[in-house]
Amino acid sequence: MTEPTGAELDQELEDLLGFIRDARGFDFTGYKRSTLSRRIRKRMGEVAALTYPDYRDRLEADADEFRTLFNTILINVTAMFRDPDAWTLLQREVVPEVIASVAPESEIRVWSAGCSSGEEAYSLVMMFAEVLGIEECMNRVKVYATDVDEEALREARAGLYPAKSLEALSPEFREKYFEPSGAQFVFRPDLRRRVIFGRHDITQDAPISRLDLLVCRNTLMYFNVEAQGLIIDRFHFALREVGYLFLGKAEMLLSDGERFEPISIRQRIFRRRPGGSSRTYSTPQIKLRPGIGVELQAASRMRQLRDLILDAAPGASIALDSDGSVVMINNQARAQFGVSSNDVGRPFQDLELSYRPTELRSLIDQATHERRTLRVNAAERRLGDDVQYFDILIQPISYGPGLPVAVNITFSDVTLATRLKEEVKRVREELETAYEELQSTNEELETTNEELQSSIEELETTNEELQSTNEELETTNEELQSGNEELETMNDEMRIQTTDLDEARAFLEGVMSSIAAGVVVLSADMKVRSWNRGASELWGLRADEVLGEHFFALSFGLPTAELHEIIRDCIARGKRAGPLGVPSVNRIGRSIECAVTCSPFAGHKGGVVLLMEDSNAAVG
Repeated sequence: MTEPTGAELDQELEDLLGFIRDARGFDFTGYKRSTLSRRIRKRMGEVAALTYPDYRDRLEADADEFRTLFNTILINVTAMFRDPDAWTLLQREVVPEVIASVAPESEIRVWSAGCSSGEEAYSLVMMFAEVLGIEECMNRVKVYATDVDEEALREARAGLYPAKSLEALSPEFREKYFEPSGAQFVFRPDLRRRVIFGRHDITQDAPISRLDLLVCRNTLMYFNVEAQGLIIDRFHFALREVGYLFLGKAEMLLSDGERFEPISIRQRIFRRRPGGSSRTYSTPQIKLRPGIGVELQAASRMRQLRDLILDAAPGASIALDSDGSVVMINNQARAQFGVSSNDVGRPFQDLELSYRPTELRSLIDQATHERRTLRVNAAERRLGDDVQYFDILIQPISYGPGLPVAVNITFSDVTLATRLKEEVKRVREELETAYEELQSTNEELETTNEELQSSIEELETTNEELQSTNEELETTNEELQSGNEELETMNDEMRIQTTDLDEARAFLEGVMSSIAAGVVVLSADMKVRSWNRGASELWGLRADEVLGEHFFALSFGLPTAELHEIIRDCIARGKRAGPLGVPSVNRIGRSIECAVTCSPFAGHKGGVVLLMEDSNAAVG
């Protein structure tokens, strides 16, 4: 087998590139052949493919190999504020000029072409937020971030980065624009909504227009001279007059001095010179011919008829332009969602419908940039106690191969169908449950029947036992009557004893009340059990205030702490102790010498009786 010649190898490479373009939509024909050949050969060596046709067979057999190949070719080298000096110059000199050239109420449009995993796009948002302030940045700045690598775009849309990727940022800057998410950090959501990510091939797709700043760093270097010229034409068309172009260190515009004015050759920042573009991407103009007036009138009637049909469509429908503004609301949408013709021209994100019955703004961005129709089933909308369900279809509308120029959102009311499905599901579950319960009941009935037959026999036996028991109960009843008579006799005796106790209690209370001196009875735990009238008159405390309280915790004219010794002595010896003279203050505030005598409380071990009287009064 002879080795293929250089020309044959070149043709095999071109055939492989054509196959990749047709199979996956990636057109690498504008890339430098030396770079492409080197990276494809690297991947071929890893999978042991000797020739380009062999590797094509591998791609046809293994669809996942495409992803690995694209990651090998599209080297995503990026970082936050990569080349800080260039970004500092951009923020200090270019951004103020951009802001000054745009009307205060107008939007500042920025395109990050070849955004990779999103660091560059988020750097642009942070840069404008630092100059404008976060609030104004959210209102005015919109960043379009595009790339051909879908895997990189998925990472970019998530806005989630490890701490290592944010090392270029100061801790204060990172805390201002990122929020912790586990071991990683996520870009703050309010500013994230100002970045629109989408797949875009700068060699094929129509450029984003009316830009104030276009950033494409270290991407042109991978393309050949012809592709670079085509891309620069597109960039020149995309920028509005005096818009700015920011390239990478490895790229220059040496042959475009007439169209781009260098702001900093060192940092690769250029400004578009005023003047027309060498290439136009607008819709071609229609040349009129004689008699065209009749055709235009007919076309106008057709447009009116089409608008009437769209307005009368049975499903609610709203159409948005590429900037997210409402351009059409049909009759059903006005009736169902409370919007009106006055909302045409407003940003869709300002309408309640953009987030209720479901969050549509992110889905619109996803449908636009993935260029595919998205569907939301049975979105729930609550109106008081009522609930409606809608199937929502988000359909991007494209003109040519570029990004979609409009989005049509259709709402289909599926409330009845959803409720019927739920009802059918509920009834089916109930039927299954009822069937299981019926089977279980049938088995229980059979068992119960057998048990009933046995119970009948037992009842017959029990009946005989009950007759015998009845006779025993009659005997017991007679015994109970006799016992009741005995209880009545005992009750009469208890009444007599109670009367005696009441008389004894009254006698004791009378004795205690008649004693002029203060008498206090303490239990073993030193709580007050009795407090006579003499004690109340001496110290000014009523019995209901002190009964059950700890004696030494009471606060009155007698310093109770001085009685510890006499009480302990009385309890220890079991004999009377005292009297002890204690300087005190009686209830009327007069100083007295209180004589305290402590006696054991008979029948209550540890309890004492305190006799307290005014020594001066006793002497008098």
